[in-house]
Amino acid sequence: MKIYSLGANPNKPCNILNFKGVSLMLDCGLDINSALHFLPLPLVASKRLSNLPNWIPRDTQDAALLDGELKECENRVLVDGPIEILPPQSDIFDISDVDTILLSNHACMLALPFITEETGFKGRVYATEPTLQIGRLYMEELVNYLERTPKNQRANRWKQVLQSLPPPLSGALRPNDWKKVYSTKAINAALAKVRMVGFNEKIDICGALTVMAVSSGYSLGSCNWIIHSGYEKIAYVSASSTLTTHPRPMDQVALRNADLLILTALTQTPVANPDSMLGEFCMAVASTLRSGGSCLVPCHPSGLLYDLFECLSVHLDNIGLSQIPLFFFSPVAETSLAYSNIFAEWLSSGKQSKVYLPEEPFPHAHLIKNGRLKHFPSLHAEGFTNEYRQPCVVFCGHPSLRFGNVVHFIELWGSHSNHSIVFVEPDFPYLEALAPYQPLTMKIVHCPIDTSLSFTQANKLIRDLKPGNLLVPDVYLHPPVSAPLRSDLVIQELDPPALGMKSYQVLQLPIKRKQEKVHLDPALASRLEPIQFKTGLSASTLTGKLDARDNKFTLKVLNEEEGGTLYSASERMLPRHPWGSVDTTQLLHLLSQHGLLDARVEDTPRGVVIHLPREDTVIQLEGSNTHVYCHDEALRRTLRDILLQCLPCL
Repeated sequence: MKIYSLGANPNKPCNILNFKGVSLMLDCGLDINSALHFLPLPLVASKRLSNLPNWIPRDTQDAALLDGELKECENRVLVDGPIEILPPQSDIFDISDVDTILLSNHACMLALPFITEETGFKGRVYATEPTLQIGRLYMEELVNYLERTPKNQRANRWKQVLQSLPPPLSGALRPNDWKKVYSTKAINAALAKVRMVGFNEKIDICGALTVMAVSSGYSLGSCNWIIHSGYEKIAYVSASSTLTTHPRPMDQVALRNADLLILTALTQTPVANPDSMLGEFCMAVASTLRSGGSCLVPCHPSGLLYDLFECLSVHLDNIGLSQIPLFFFSPVAETSLAYSNIFAEWLSSGKQSKVYLPEEPFPHAHLIKNGRLKHFPSLHAEGFTNEYRQPCVVFCGHPSLRFGNVVHFIELWGSHSNHSIVFVEPDFPYLEALAPYQPLTMKIVHCPIDTSLSFTQANKLIRDLKPGNLLVPDVYLHPPVSAPLRSDLVIQELDPPALGMKSYQVLQLPIKRKQEKVHLDPALASRLEPIQFKTGLSASTLTGKLDARDNKFTLKVLNEEEGGTLYSASERMLPRHPWGSVDTTQLLHLLSQHGLLDARVEDTPRGVVIHLPREDTVIQLEGSNTHVYCHDEALRRTLRDILLQCLPCL
């Protein structure tokens, strides 16, 4: 069994598991952190961004080559060109050989169009319905944001002088592999290949494996995968949560006693508690609103957003600020809010109970009806001008701050100290995201909320699941860079030790196939004549031909023509197999019949030793082992035949 790592971000995993001749791609996350090396793409021309000076290298030859591709902002060098992103690497494994892709949640599938439409992929893709639909929203929003702010000229020359550039640009990960985002056509073609599955539904993979999705508790429809081979069990745990939020709770029972547990996508904020961060978020927003300012919240169009609406609206009601409007901007805003209310079967029991009352499971439906929450596809949408008023709270994307409506609001509010920007999404380092906007006057609040498993929760989960082997990203075996002395922020030592997988590594896993299921053809089964060894135990030898088709094995009758190629013409009886212990008395009698009269018997702690001094031969009988020490090959064959006569045969 081998596993191939095709990505560098453990929270946007993309791995290929090769087992029993089947290749399974476990998620296909997309690393968008490369966008942080680019200038933002404003909706309207920004005089400030346009007037940023070109970065001039010391080497005049490099300066001529760059041709203004790099801009400098407050000692930070950024690329002025169309934003590019890093897809999973296809040079490590031939993607056209992948049989199946298993998707765990909407955040780990954004690279799917790169995989299915550009690599010759011919397999199948499996995901739950919410994962498919919410993943579509994420992809469509990403494409919409980038297509409506196009750059005419692609910036590529800076990649040729990467080593001479200042950090962090000089340390950019694999910039030559960066690509422009896919198209809407590619999204539709990729998602058309996805087959929707339900929790606990067993899916056959090429006749060799069975896979099953179980709830992970992270988001609507998010799942972990159980992979069975008949005798081996593999559990793949991606982004999961044991917290009580809106999705179905995590199913831990199905993950127990796996031969291999693959654990990835743990919390990106190991030193921050999500409950306390949610409280800080509400207080930070309330503080800004009380001072007469407005609050900007960069966010994704689903997931955590639903919980933010719920908690913030309750908090504002409690402090007498229920008149403050909430705005949500996204090209998929309306669809996202609608989907959240129709996926009842994927919700927690508390949310499901409201559906059957009937009531909307999420408070944002009530907020929309009362006019407190207003959603628009863009700033240019009809009706926005009439509805807009301050102070307010604006939720919009993208959390990278490089494209989308958030760019416009930062340019609009950035020079006012009474406004604030509150970072809640953990996917991007907030200081790097803010680099192109410096100097910034508006208040900055960082309270990232990540409901994924913490290291404490992960270690407890591992102890409860008791896997035979554990595979985790190598970074989980060392304290995070932000807290190098926190030895508790690692996966604890286990027996056997956890396997660490590095980025773009191929790893041989210590799971060896020991058994395989073979079906017995009824025609062959009817010919068996079992011999009883003892009460309740019978056995029989059989000879047949093994038929292997679609990873299914069947033992069928061996006809006479085929049998003739296996046995000599004089050997028409099926082969017989000896078993049991050698009868010493019978052995001595048969030796004497063959003229071997000088046998001497010696009892040992492990059995019996028979010496034949004249022939310089020793026979050792030790339990289930028999050893013959003899230099005469003819005599050796004779002794073999005598020993076989002393054993019962099947």
